[in-house]
Amino acid sequence: MSTAHKDVMLYLDGVSVSFDGFKALNNLSLVVHAGEMRAIIGPNGAGKTTMMDVITGKTRADEGQVFFNGDIDLRKMDEAAIANLGIGRKFQKPTIFENLSVFENLELALKCDRRARASLFFRLNAAQRIRIEEVLHIVSLTDRAAMQAGSLSHGQKQWLEIGMLLMQDPELLLVDEPVAGMTDSETEQTADLLRAIARDHSVIVVEHDMEFVRRLNTYVTVLHEGSVLAEGSLDKVQADQRVIEVYLGR
Repeated sequence: MSTAHKDVMLYLDGVSVSFDGFKALNNLSLVVHAGEMRAIIGPNGAGKTTMMDVITGKTRADEGQVFFNGDIDLRKMDEAAIANLGIGRKFQKPTIFENLSVFENLELALKCDRRARASLFFRLNAAQRIRIEEVLHIVSLTDRAAMQAGSLSHGQKQWLEIGMLLMQDPELLLVDEPVAGMTDSETEQTADLLRAIARDHSVIVVEHDMEFVRRLNTYVTVLHEGSVLAEGSLDKVQADQRVIEVYLGR
């Protein structure tokens, strides 16, 4: 990839992935710029999860290019190395430490030396404590800091996991169906949260809830059968006859 694309955070070109003869991704091309939020929609089996698996190194592309931050070839890296580069992923089901407090969850997620000796003598410094307090505020959990994480509502658990990702200081966040199972109020707050995060990070949101996507007020990519079917504003893709036929009309 040429240095002319240094403002490109994520670059996928001609990416294909097959499982036992089934093409989960079929010549997929996608460009996400630095500081951009992108919503990815599409029917079940469209390739949304496989796309995120390829980006994070969980699945290897059979062919095509996958570059991060200009010229970093993700196809040559494993999951741990990709995570350390600054790509964070939030799965649909929150994975938090339910027996620990909200504060302790964020403390465990701190980006720091996790080798055995360093962990044994680890003590929070002032800057780290301030960062945790900042993230608590961002995810609206300041008044829940001492609460056991398992007692949070479903929506609050989702926010805590997003906060744990932020503690890693990622450049790119991949967020999978963040509002599934949320109340209307939590859904609205989550849209506000992701818009706020997108001011300082690149964010890709995979979602089925069209009202939530509308709240995000961002560029939308529609996947179908492993490739891009349509792109543009939500109004534009919702008016696309092909999108209506394969997704919205169902």
